[in-house]
Amino acid sequence: MLCFIFFVLLGLSLGNNAQAQDLRRVDDTELIQLLTGNSNVVVLFNKNNCQSCLEYENVVTKIYPQLQETLSTIVVQSVDSNLVSIYDPSKEPALVFFRRGIPILYHGEVNDDEILDFFNDNLEPAVKELSDDNFEHLTQASSGATTGDWFVFFYSAECTVCQRLYAVWESVGGKLKRKLNIARMNSAESGISTAKRLGALESPAFIFLRQGKMYRYLAKQYSPEAFVQFAEKGYLTQSHPQPVPQIPSAVNEFLGPLQSYFKSENITSLASLGIFALFAVFYLTKKIAKVFSSEPVKTKNKSK
Repeated sequence: MLCFIFFVLLGLSLGNNAQAQDLRRVDDTELIQLLTGNSNVVVLFNKNNCQSCLEYENVVTKIYPQLQETLSTIVVQSVDSNLVSIYDPSKEPALVFFRRGIPILYHGEVNDDEILDFFNDNLEPAVKELSDDNFEHLTQASSGATTGDWFVFFYSAECTVCQRLYAVWESVGGKLKRKLNIARMNSAESGISTAKRLGALESPAFIFLRQGKMYRYLAKQYSPEAFVQFAEKGYLTQSHPQPVPQIPSAVNEFLGPLQSYFKSENITSLASLGIFALFAVFYLTKKIAKVFSSEPVKTKNKSK
C-alpha cells in the first residue's frame, strides 16, 4: 500500500514538472515577434533568483491551459527581459495580457481564480481615447459631468514615462470601468486645446473630473493601486478642487494671445511701446499741420 501511494505521488510530481516545462521561455526578439502579430499573448516577466517570481510562475503554469482555452491566447514567460519596464515601471514579476497588441497589467493577489477573472473580464480595452473634438460631448465636464466621473491621463509622444504607463492605465480602466470612465488624451496633438483649458500641458498629468470639479493627481506613485485608491476616495482629501473651466468662446480664443501678453511681466515693454507710439503720433501731427500751413491760399480773380 505504501509503495502504491509513493508511486502515485511520484507520478503527480512528474506530471507537474512536465506541465511546468510547457510554460515556454522566449527572448526579447521572439517576444517582439509575438507582440507584433494578431494573437492574444499573456507574458509573465520574471527573473532568476526571485521568490515572488517563482510564485507567479507556479500559478501561471497551473492556469495556462485555461488561459489558452478561454482567451485563445499564447502564454509565455520572459526572464530578465529588457522590455519589462515598458509595461510595468516596478519591473519583475509582472503579468501582462496583450490583446492584439494592447497591453493590460494584472494587479492583485497571486491567485489563479483572480487572474483568470481579471483577464476574462478585460478582453477588450477599457480606456477611452479623448480629443478636443469629443471631450466635452463625452464628458460633459463643464456642465457637471452628467455622463459620470472621468479620470483622464494626459500624455504626449515625447514623454517616456507616459509610454511606460500604457499597460498600467489599462489596468486602472479594467478595475474601475463599472464605477467611472477612464480615458487618455494627447496633450500635445489631438487634445492640446483641452489640455490648455484644464492646465494639463505637462506630461504625464492626471485629472479626476467629478460634478463640475477638477481634482489633480499630484503624487509621483504611478501604480494601478495608487491610481485606483485616488479615484475611489483619495480625491476627497483635496478640500479646494478647481471648477472645470468653461469652453472658451471664439472671441476668447482670438484674444487669448493678447490677454497672455498683457501680463505684469510685460508692463515695461508695454510702457516703452506706448511712449514710442505717443511720440510717433505727436511727430506725425506736427508734420501734417506744417504741410497744410505751408500751402498757398488760392483766390479767384473776380471779373469786372
